[in-house]
Amino acid sequence: MKIVLVFPPFYLDSMYNLPPLGLINIATMAKNPNRDIIIHDFALAIRNKKIKMSRTIYDDCAKIVLGENPDLVGFSAQCTTYPGVIRIAEKIKKESPETKIVIGGHNASFVAQETLAGFPFIDAVVKGEGEITFQELVAAYENGLDEAGVAGVTYRSHGKIIQNKDRKLIKVLDDLPMADYSFVRPFSEYSGLCGLPRSIAILEVGRGCPHRCIYCSESVMWQQKTRTFSINRLVKEMRHLHENYNAQCFLLAYDQFTAKKKFVEDFCTLVIEEKLNHLPWYCISRLDTVDPPLLRRMREAGCESMCYGIDSGSKKTLAFIRKKIDEDILYERVKETTKQGIVPTLSFIIGFPSEEKEDIDATMLLALRTGVQGNSNPLVQMPTVLPGTDLHKFYKDKLVRRVDTYFSLGLEFDNGSRLALDDKIINSDPSLFSSFYNLACPGRSLEELNIIASYFPLIINLYSKSFLLLTIALKESASDLFIKFFNWMGSNHLQGRPHLTHGDCFRNFSEFADQTFKGSGIKKWSHFQEMVKYETVSLKAGKFSHTKQPCYTDLPPSKEIMPMLRENVIISDFEYNIREIIEDLNMGIFNNQYAAESVALIFRFEDNELEVTEINDFGKDFLDLCDGSARLKEIVSTLYPVYGSDMERNVFVKECEEAMTGLSDLRLLQV
Repeated sequence: MKIVLVFPPFYLDSMYNLPPLGLINIATMAKNPNRDIIIHDFALAIRNKKIKMSRTIYDDCAKIVLGENPDLVGFSAQCTTYPGVIRIAEKIKKESPETKIVIGGHNASFVAQETLAGFPFIDAVVKGEGEITFQELVAAYENGLDEAGVAGVTYRSHGKIIQNKDRKLIKVLDDLPMADYSFVRPFSEYSGLCGLPRSIAILEVGRGCPHRCIYCSESVMWQQKTRTFSINRLVKEMRHLHENYNAQCFLLAYDQFTAKKKFVEDFCTLVIEEKLNHLPWYCISRLDTVDPPLLRRMREAGCESMCYGIDSGSKKTLAFIRKKIDEDILYERVKETTKQGIVPTLSFIIGFPSEEKEDIDATMLLALRTGVQGNSNPLVQMPTVLPGTDLHKFYKDKLVRRVDTYFSLGLEFDNGSRLALDDKIINSDPSLFSSFYNLACPGRSLEELNIIASYFPLIINLYSKSFLLLTIALKESASDLFIKFFNWMGSNHLQGRPHLTHGDCFRNFSEFADQTFKGSGIKKWSHFQEMVKYETVSLKAGKFSHTKQPCYTDLPPSKEIMPMLRENVIISDFEYNIREIIEDLNMGIFNNQYAAESVALIFRFEDNELEVTEINDFGKDFLDLCDGSARLKEIVSTLYPVYGSDMERNVFVKECEEAMTGLSDLRLLQV
C-alpha cells in the first residue's frame, strides 16, 4: 500500500518549523516491507521554495500528493491548519475518488463527527492516540475490510457516521518504537531555513495532564492521565538524535515534566552521567514543582530555558480558569530561575469572557513586576477557543470573529492575506473552526485586547520598571495607559503603520513618558524620570556588540597610550541611587520619593548580558577623558589638579596607569 502523510502548508515568519513528530511516529509505527510511506511537510516546502504562497497553493499541494499515486492519504490536522487540510483533501478526492482520506490530530479528535458530516470527501478520523489506531486501520484497508473493527476511529458507512469505541491509552510508552527521522529532511535543513543557530529536535517526554484548565484540551485528549517514557529511553533517544541526526538542542514535550521531582532529578543525573549535558534543552514547568536545588541540577544537566504558565494576575480569573498561582512564589521562582542561568518564558492570557478591566490590569501589572526581575521572556495571548475544552463547550454559541489572534495566523497565502475560500470555510461553521474566533470580553474591546497581547511584551522587555512606576504614580489603569501610548505612537510616529516594533518603543517611549508625567502635574515621583533614563541607557548599551580587543605586540610607553572607552560601554550620571530604587521594585516597594544622591553608573553589555556597576568620581572623570584622542599623560595633566594635588605627580601618574590597566582588564577600555 502506498501511504502519503501530509503536514499542511503553514507559514509564520516569527515561528520556526520543526519536523512533524506526530506524523513521524505514525509512519514509524506503520512501516513494514509491504508499505511505501512518504511524509510531505508542506510547511517546510514553503521555506525551501518547493511550493509558493499563492492562491493556488492547495492545488499545488494536492498535485504533489497525487503524483505519488497514493492508496491512502493521512493528514495531521491542528486548529490553524484545519482549513488547509479540508481543501487539499477535497482536491485529492475529486481527482482520485478511490484514495482513502484519513485525518487525525488534536483538533480532529474533538470534532470527528462534525468533520465527517460537513465534508463528505473525508473517509475517517483517527481520534486520540494514533500510533496503534492508524496501523490497525491501514491493515483493515489492506485486507479489504472497513473501519468497523478499529477502536478509536470515526467513519462514514452507507451515508451514516459511525463512531467506534474509544481506544485505550497505551500503558507503557516505551513500547512505542523510537521515531524514525529518515522519513523527513535533516534537522539542519529546518534550522537553516528558519534562521536558527542550532538544529532543534523534539524529545517527547510524556503525555497527559491531570489538571482541568478551562481553555486547555490536553487533559481531555489524554483522559486526565499522565504517562512518561522511562528515563533510560529518553536519554538513549537524546544520544541517538544527537549522534545520528545532529540534533543540537532539545524541546522536551510534556507539560508535566517537573510534576515529580525525583523523575527530573533522575533524568538530570543520567544526562550528566552520559555526558550529554552540553546539549541545551527547554521544558515546561509549574511554579510549585521546582525549587533552587532542582533548578540548579537542571541547569547542570543542560536546561537553558523553561516556560511557566502564569495565565493571570486576577484571583477571579484564576478561579474561572481553574488554576492556582501564588504570587509570592511567582516572584521567587523567577529570581531563582534566572539566578541559575535559566531564562524563563512567562505566559499570560488576557480577555477571558468573565474579565473586567481590573482583571486585565491585574495581569498586566503582574507581567510588569515579573519583567522588573529581568532576563525573562514574556508571552501575552488572548484566549484561543479550542474544541474539546470547557471554554468551547460553554461558550461556542457566543463566538464572534473580530481579530486574528496568534493561533489563527499562518495561512496568509494571498499576498499577505488569508485566501477567500479559507475564510468561507471558517465562516461556515464557527464551532468547528472556533480557534479563528473570539469571545467578547466586558473589560476591553477585542481590538484593544489584541493590541495589548501583540505589543505589551515590548514594554515588559524594554521599559517594565518605568511603565510600572508611571502606572502607580498616575494611579492609572495599566491597560488604559498602554492603549494611550499605542494611540500616541500612531498619531506621532508610526506614519500609518498599524504595529509597533522594538525600535519604535526604544526611540519614542521616553518622549511619551516625559510628556505624560509632566502633564499630570504630579509633585512627587521625581525619580520616575531617572528610571526612564536608566532603562534607555541600558538599551543603548545593549545595541553594541562586543568588539574584541586588538592584540598589539609592540605597545608604546604607557604615557603615550591613547585609551578609548569601548563601544559597548556607556557612563551615565543619576540624581538618585537608582539601584536602590530597583531593589525596592523587585521587592514590591513603591515609594513616591527618595532622597537625592548623585551616582555614576557604568553600563556594559557583553555575551548577551548587561552589567551595571557604580563608579567613583575619579573613575568617571578618567573614563570621560578616554575618547581615543588624548594620551594618558594628557589625561594625567587634566586630572592632577582635581585628584592629585595632595600627592607627588609621579605617584599620581602611577595611580592613573594602574587605573588604565584595571579598567582595561575589566573590558571597559581599549588600549
